[in-house]
Amino acid sequence: MEVIAFVGPSGTGKSYRAAIVAKKNGADAMIDDGLLISSGKVVAGTSAKREPTRIASVKHALFIPQEYADEMKRAIRRKRIKRLMILGTSEGMAVKIAKRLEIGPVQRFIHIEDVATPDEMAMANRMRLEDGKHVIPVPTFEIQKQFSGYFLHPLRRFQKNLDIEENTGDADKSIVRPTFSYLGDFVISDQALIELAVHEALKTDVIARINNINIRKTNHGVHMDITATLRYGCNIREVCREAQKRIRETIEYLTSINMRRVHFLVKALEIKKI
Repeated sequence: MEVIAFVGPSGTGKSYRAAIVAKKNGADAMIDDGLLISSGKVVAGTSAKREPTRIASVKHALFIPQEYADEMKRAIRRKRIKRLMILGTSEGMAVKIAKRLEIGPVQRFIHIEDVATPDEMAMANRMRLEDGKHVIPVPTFEIQKQFSGYFLHPLRRFQKNLDIEENTGDADKSIVRPTFSYLGDFVISDQALIELAVHEALKTDVIARINNINIRKTNHGVHMDITATLRYGCNIREVCREAQKRIRETIEYLTSINMRRVHFLVKALEIKKI
């Protein structure tokens, strides 16, 4: 397996340009912040951006915890990668990752200055410093499970007039605000999720009222159980499916929380009085 590296200081736009650089240099997989990515999909690993502190994030990205290194080694062997691209903040970091994963020496270095102008790097740095936003070079649905409830948004909408040659699925990227961001934590309350669910459900005229909503949060998202009263004469199955779909899509879109399950239980039917 050939190993190459794409390097540059933190916040200069490496992850934003990683997919196109990998494609132009014939890399069929890349390692970025603890993730092994191939064909726009996360093959193995967890994002270092989920670590609670910046120091822990750096250790994660360098695969210092043995369990992270072992998992990545197994995934690289299983994937049978021909050319792997490592992203790092310096040549030294890329070399350390290669040694840690026992994948041989880095044979070639590509620097961010080779593919981005000073103005483009400065813009990426402002995005990092002022907004605390980081880019991960995979589509949002690929990492939503890892970042459930955190700032998470597709980057494609921001790409107009930027890197216009990136017109394939490889161009999909996501913005996240890491756990260790200096901007601090934020919490979405259960009541906010309940009110969103009720609002969406009652858009359907045949749902008379929502009786109760129970929420259970896990590391991978939210489980929501809803009981409702429907008006007599409707197609119960279709109404429930439509409500489930609308509630799930709205909450995921507005909050970035991964809705693992939306159960809809019809408790009663209401007969309209004449």
